[in-house]
Amino acid sequence: MGHWITLKTDDGASIAAWRADPAGKPRGGLVVAQEIFGVNEHIRSVCDGYAADGYLAIAPALFDRFAPGTDLGYTAEDVEKGRALKSRALLEHALADVRAARALAASAGKVGFVGYCWGGYIAWMSAARIPGFACAIPYYGGGMLEAVAEKPLCPVLAHFGEKDPMIPIHGVREWAKAHPEVGTHVYDANHGFNCNHRGAYDAQAAKLARERSLAFLRKHVG
Repeated sequence: MGHWITLKTDDGASIAAWRADPAGKPRGGLVVAQEIFGVNEHIRSVCDGYAADGYLAIAPALFDRFAPGTDLGYTAEDVEKGRALKSRALLEHALADVRAARALAASAGKVGFVGYCWGGYIAWMSAARIPGFACAIPYYGGGMLEAVAEKPLCPVLAHFGEKDPMIPIHGVREWAKAHPEVGTHVYDANHGFNCNHRGAYDAQAAKLARERSLAFLRKHVG
């Protein structure tokens, strides 16, 4: 089980983060980037799950600079709140928060990155703009198609849902063609298929994506 900590960023901010430690010696570190719903129960459970697999997992609260303590569910009202919060978030601030999380996770060795929804986009942008990550794994990253010109500095594994109404599959196919160096997987699933708190949860797709993600981490992180 993880716990809350405070991160100090290189631009002078203090934000909360969820830290989950493995039982034994870490295989490496992992930064986990939230959806638009904050570091909620689902994201905390993702950290705890990867800690159980041997990684020191850190999830920075990427809305804390302007909406500390954000912890939303998945109702229509929560979605609207989350979208409003995302519209206020600056990429430069998110990247500074990620750098702080990466620096802490590096105490465990090599550091990977996994992000979901908006956090998938942050994972992609971090892979391209923050040196030092061993690998990055974006899940259905909203905004990634528009950021096709970015060039990752580390190996990337990307997961998308074919039925995702927010990330058109034809756009995903074009994005994958533009990035043959990325391992791009498409599942017969909707947006948010990894989250077992959402109606879009797809157990089969989530299981396969996580198996692939874990194998990718084993290869590049440890």
